Amino acid sequence: MRNWTVGPPPSMRNVIIIGSGCAGNTAAVYAARANLKPVVAAGHEPGGQLSLTTLVENFPGFPQGINGPDLVENMKLQAQNFGAEYILGSVTAVDFSKRPFRVAIDGDWHETRTVIVASGASARWIGLPNEQKLIGHGVSSCATCDGFFYRGRPVMVIGGGDTAMEEANFLTRFATHVLLVHRRDQFRASKIMLDRIRNNPKIEMIVNTVVEDVHDPDKGVVTGVTLKNVVTGEKTLREVDGFFVAIGHIPNTKALAGHLELDADGYVVSHGGARTSVSGVFHAGDVQDRVYRQAITAAGAGCMAAIEAEKYLEAEGH
Repeated sequence: MRNWTVGPPPSMRNVIIIGSGCAGNTAAVYAARANLKPVVAAGHEPGGQLSLTTLVENFPGFPQGINGPDLVENMKLQAQNFGAEYILGSVTAVDFSKRPFRVAIDGDWHETRTVIVASGASARWIGLPNEQKLIGHGVSSCATCDGFFYRGRPVMVIGGGDTAMEEANFLTRFATHVLLVHRRDQFRASKIMLDRIRNNPKIEMIVNTVVEDVHDPDKGVVTGVTLKNVVTGEKTLREVDGFFVAIGHIPNTKALAGHLELDADGYVVSHGGARTSVSGVFHAGDVQDRVYRQAITAAGAGCMAAIEAEKYLEAEGH
C-alpha cells in the first residue's frame, strides 16, 4: 500500500480532485489513466460515507457484497497504480477567480489547471450519546443502501420531510413494521407523501416525540430506542433492529461558497454534464446530487467529470 503524501506542492497540477469517496476515486482512476497525474485531496476522513458502511451489496461486480471501507480503499489503490497522488488533508480555501486555479489543502496552496469537486454530502445526525458508536451496526442514513438487511425485522425512521416519508415507505418492502418518529405533529413533507404513509398499514406514526438514545453499543448492534413525548414527558423504550436517520444531508461545500454557484442548501449547481458555473471546474457525486446518492451513481459521475476535465485540457493544448 502506498503512503499518503504530506507537505507543500512542488509544481502546477493538471487536475486536483476534492474528495476521496466513490466519485473522487473514480475520477482519479480515469484522470490517471489519461496521464493527467491527478492529485486527490482526500480529506481527514478518507472514503466518504462508504467509510462508515459495513457490507455493500448493491455495487455491481461483487456477488457476495463488499465492505464499504474495502471498496473505497480498492478504488484508491487502483488510482494510485495509474499514478494518482493522494494527500491526506482537507481543502480549506480555493481561488477560482483567475487561471491557474488555486486550492489550499491544509494551508498549502496548489496551482491547477482544472478542479473536480467531489467532496460529497454528510448526513445530518441527531447527536445521540450512542449514535456514532452504532453507525453501520443498525444506525444508518440510507434506507436504499441498507434496507435489505432488515428483512423480517422492525425498524425506526426519524424525520418529518419527504426524505423520511420515502425512506419509511421503502423500508416496508423489507421490515415487518416501521416506526416513523417526528418531533412535532406538523410535517414538512408533501401531502401526497403523507397520504402514502397514513395509508400504509406497516407504518406507525409517532408524533410530538424525540429520541433520547439508541441502544445497545455493548452488544454491538441496535436493539431499541428510548423515546420521549415532548408534550407529556413520558418515556418509552421501543425495540427495533434498525434506526434510520432521515433529517437531511449537508453538502461539503463550505470552502467553495462565493467561488462556485451553490443552491440555497449549499449543493453545487450543475451547468450541464459535470460542468459548474466556473469553466474548468467540474462536479461529481453527492456534492451536486440530492436525489440518488448511491455509490454507483457517484462513481459514474466521477467518470463523467474526469472525461470532461480531460477534454477541457486537450482543448487548451495540455
